[in-house]
Amino acid sequence: QVQLVESGGGLVQAGGSLTLSCAASGRTFSMYSMAWFRQAPGKEREFVATTSWRGGSAYHADSVKGRFTISRNNAKNTLYLRMNSLKPENTAVYYCAAAQRWNSDYDLRYAYDSWGQGTQVTVHS
Repeated sequence: QVQLVESGGGLVQAGGSLTLSCAASGRTFSMYSMAWFRQAPGKEREFVATTSWRGGSAYHADSVKGRFTISRNNAKNTLYLRMNSLKPENTAVYYCAAAQRWNSDYDLRYAYDSWGQGTQVTVHS
């Protein structure tokens, strides 16, 4: 089992930036990929970005391409999400997730085995 703890959320003005972190512990050697999802009030949890834990391509949702960047530090077992040019509609709880195997449905929740508790991001205009 992998344990995930997110941090770095907060209140930010529109146009500002935040970097979220996700610290992984436990059976991290079993991780194949990690991802960020988000859930706004009254909406379904949606995919934001994913990256292979062992090297390879990263994928971002169209809605965040060019503004958000997913990255990782394997030595620190930490996943990051750099968010620039934030908009009020980016307000959500952001969740970190980990998968133990490749799944072509990397943008769907069921592809991931472990989840963090989430960190709140609030963007005000």
